[in-house]
Amino acid sequence: MMTLNDTIHRVTQRVIENSCDSRAAYLDLMQREAEDRPDRRSVSCSNLAHAYAGTLHDQPELKSGELPNIGIVTSYNDMLSAHQPYGRYPERLKIYAREAGATAQVAGGTPAMCDGVTQGETGMELSLFSRDVIALSTGVALSHAVYDGALMLGICDKIVPGLLIGALRFGYLPTIFVPSGPMPTGIPNKEKQRVRQLYAEGKVGRDELLESELGSYHSPGTCTFYGTANSNQMMMELMGLHIPGAAFVQPGTKLRQALDRAAVHRVAAIGQKGNDYRPLARCVDEKAIVNAAIGLLATGGSTNHAIHIPAMARAAGIRFDWDDLAELSHVVPLLARVYPNGAGDVNHFHEAGGIGYVIGELLEAGLAHRDVLTVSEGDLSRYAEEPGLDEDTLVWRDPGPSGNREMLRPASEPFQADGGMRLVQGNLGRACFKSSAVEEERWTIEAPCRVFQTQREVAEAFKAGELDRDVVVVVRFQGPRANGMPELHKLTPPLGVLQDRGYRVALVTDGRMSGASGKVPAAIHCTPEALGGGPLARLRDGDVVRVCAVTGELSTTTDLDAREPAPDPLPESGTGRELFAMFRNFADGAEQGGSAMLATAGL
Repeated sequence: MMTLNDTIHRVTQRVIENSCDSRAAYLDLMQREAEDRPDRRSVSCSNLAHAYAGTLHDQPELKSGELPNIGIVTSYNDMLSAHQPYGRYPERLKIYAREAGATAQVAGGTPAMCDGVTQGETGMELSLFSRDVIALSTGVALSHAVYDGALMLGICDKIVPGLLIGALRFGYLPTIFVPSGPMPTGIPNKEKQRVRQLYAEGKVGRDELLESELGSYHSPGTCTFYGTANSNQMMMELMGLHIPGAAFVQPGTKLRQALDRAAVHRVAAIGQKGNDYRPLARCVDEKAIVNAAIGLLATGGSTNHAIHIPAMARAAGIRFDWDDLAELSHVVPLLARVYPNGAGDVNHFHEAGGIGYVIGELLEAGLAHRDVLTVSEGDLSRYAEEPGLDEDTLVWRDPGPSGNREMLRPASEPFQADGGMRLVQGNLGRACFKSSAVEEERWTIEAPCRVFQTQREVAEAFKAGELDRDVVVVVRFQGPRANGMPELHKLTPPLGVLQDRGYRVALVTDGRMSGASGKVPAAIHCTPEALGGGPLARLRDGDVVRVCAVTGELSTTTDLDAREPAPDPLPESGTGRELFAMFRNFADGAEQGGSAMLATAGL
């Protein structure tokens, strides 16, 4: 067992020092909250009657006040494949609670939008701010002061970060996240990508494209590519907020149900009245946040988490920024290649050793914090094991060596020496570059730019042949305050086609790319955003732009100070976007998490 890497130690200490006052204030608040709510029997009888009236089966136990009562916060809907399995979960979880000498109630529901459904549509402009809405909904659910612990049912993009942010404001409660697992593997990912590019070139029609997509997204469960949803599940493991190894076990299996059962039994056992109190506020500390970032880097996870990790950290009084992420990236090796960074999907990843193997490698190489408080017994070492069944008994075992070295490698022989999430900065601002998804020969692109304000404009220019050259495509006015910072996923196929034609192509934007962003070099989440006169607002067609992940450069040779910025676009309405005006107006920058809620709360 190696000692902790010096850089990881230094970054962690800096995060602790930068968070000193805010973290102390948060923990003080959680301590006061815990002391003010030592027993729900202190709540008035009229209030309790309202809370218990709908639970006829468990009413005697609830009235006694002796047993722990678990609040379930669910993001179930059956439009989102990953969350469809949650429909029947409350019934099962209540049975598991009774087995553990506890009761359980559905405390509330949260919205759960699907970025896959809204990609390229106006609804995507609500996506990032849905995280704030989910956090607020979680807060409403847990506000009733009748719970001794909580279970969070959520998986996908903004949903897990939103649930965690909301739950952290009730951090005196023990809280466990309960995933439902990925759908079985569909058509090969290369085939899906091939058909998408053919469609972008006009060589196949919608019928062929839809059949291909349905071959990939075909049944209940999480999408199997390694995007934001599955990166969420990885982070919950690295932070110790799952039952160990729960992330990638498929829905409807006996093992999945055994893990769900274990989650209920465990949350009932780690409450304030027991002898192993593990409140969420203590589990999510500076080391846990750093571990989440390390896991992201080691597995080539979603770029969306460059926004979500700072936001989740803020909810726990912790300050974490892109300098911290970039410095960690220099020393955390890339241990996994999962589609779109590799050929296999999360099912193949899990079969090859999965997250247990990755955590074990990181711990043994001194590249992650072992000494964190988890919801399981012991420290993070338990998460280096994989779950299984011995007849009907849930057991954990060593995952052994990698079962597929094209997908999983030891820390001593990584795919890359660094984690592939780089900070690029210069006179165009600060942005993120996911180098783990891009061939090294494309880490530096310097070319005249072409400036756009929408994805649609890019698509039209591509079809007209106007981009058939070396070009840096700039898509601006896509930041949090401009239009909610949508993912610009529809840019990937045409830019990929241009790259395949032999052109040197890059993207620069103050918007987001999909968590499944692929092979085209991209400087994304650029901050300050263009709205209000940010640097991107001063670019013009033909300006030479340099994007370099090697030197960390994002710059232009143009004197931007000599120019007036392009005028801010008027806000769009329709699809409910006008209802989100307050989120846009008060949102802070991408590096801070792009949150109006956290900014307004002073967190």
